[in-house]
Amino acid sequence: MLVSAMVKEFAGAFGKAIERVPKKNMDALVHYTWPGNIRELRNMVERAMILSNGPVLEIDIPDGTSTTIARAALLKEVEQLHILSIMEKTGWRIRGKSGAAELLGLKPTTLESRMKKLGIKRCLSPSEIS
Repeated sequence: MLVSAMVKEFAGAFGKAIERVPKKNMDALVHYTWPGNIRELRNMVERAMILSNGPVLEIDIPDGTSTTIARAALLKEVEQLHILSIMEKTGWRIRGKSGAAELLGLKPTTLESRMKKLGIKRCLSPSEIS
């Protein structure tokens, strides 16, 4: 309904006669994650209307792959930073009362596994070496 209303609005503004939006485009619009919400939808429809030369409106919808990859990388980084922060807070103690695993709500073995997966290792400071 929103797309239809926007198409009618832009058709009048741009003097174009749009008869339909292909089903594949409508399906893609429905399944898109919409990080920009209604403004992003409006911009996509407006851009498609500007570029359109015929009665069928083809709307170019981003595939979202780069956004998904960026979010996954960011989540990994956030998890690493959070675990590192807790590890430093606990003096790198994983087990026991007020250990990192307890503070994170994890089993010690789960925390160790995540640390290994994320490549988190304790680096000794010069004062700890001597």
